[in-house]
Amino acid sequence: MTSPASLSPTQAATRLAEFTVIDVRAPGEYASGHVPGALNIPLDRLQEAVPALKSAAARGSLLMVCASGVRSTRACDILAAADIDALTLSGGTSAWEGEGRTLDRPAGARATWPMERQVRLAAGSLVVAGLLAGARFPAARWISAGVGSGLVFSAVTNTCGMAAALSRLPYNRAPRAATDLDATLAALQR
Repeated sequence: MTSPASLSPTQAATRLAEFTVIDVRAPGEYASGHVPGALNIPLDRLQEAVPALKSAAARGSLLMVCASGVRSTRACDILAAADIDALTLSGGTSAWEGEGRTLDRPAGARATWPMERQVRLAAGSLVVAGLLAGARFPAARWISAGVGSGLVFSAVTNTCGMAAALSRLPYNRAPRAATDLDATLAALQR
């Protein structure tokens, strides 16, 4: 499988009006700051959005965005399998903001750690807990081995089960004022 076409933040910024921008991060991450005009369709719900995205792609190009470019690349692969062309933003919102561009932040939105940071905290905590508990109960070391194996699998497959699980936690959900997925899909169909 080939990598999807990508745009640098500078390239994307000059052409932003040409795109329907889709942010595939968890709603809480999206609410803490997103590329101006981006709509939120979390990666784990992308399959149900395919018909609406096909409709939007018929009217213009799609630009997929996440925090670093990993999830948006995965989203482009999913869309390519559904015969929908999409571009990805290289470096994601981190690179966008790193180049001095502003992110839209809804009023009252709280800052949420990026998913990659949440995964590092959870995985590291589980490894340390497994090692500490293993001093008293040797079988507890299997917790650390399991987390390490999961991280290797994550790297090899470029997926992350821990991120999928963490994205469902309450602090990673959008605030009540945020648009829900049904409204986003309806807007894409117009």
